[in-house]
Amino acid sequence: MNTLEYPTQNEIENILKESKTIAVVGLSEDPSRTSYQVSKVMQNAGYKIIPVNPKATEVLGEKAAASLQEINEPIDIINVFRRSEHLPGVAKEAAETNADVFWAQLGLENEEAYHIAKDAGLTVIMDKCIKVEHAKTM
Repeated sequence: MNTLEYPTQNEIENILKESKTIAVVGLSEDPSRTSYQVSKVMQNAGYKIIPVNPKATEVLGEKAAASLQEINEPIDIINVFRRSEHLPGVAKEAAETNADVFWAQLGLENEEAYHIAKDAGLTVIMDKCIKVEHAKTM
């Protein structure tokens, strides 16, 4: 049924251990939103969070970027909190960055986005919560 191939649990652990910077697309300024809560946990775990939200100026004490193209530093993981139909557009943006991993949150999966990111050389993880995966590795 699912022809998309994702990293093994072991590979995900290695990604989380080696990564330092997470650009969070769709990170909300609203503390009640999942994107905020997940990003706060990851920030507290020692990751640098870069909010990507054109409507925000700052989230979690970090200056927000309007798009991935505005980020002028290395990105390890692009963590996406946007509805599945927006994933191909985000994947196209991600393909133009220096990021290693394109990670769509729990409940999000899009085959077109998968192939765009994969073809650009990114490791693709979809339909998994980065906070839950991080908790498993610790």
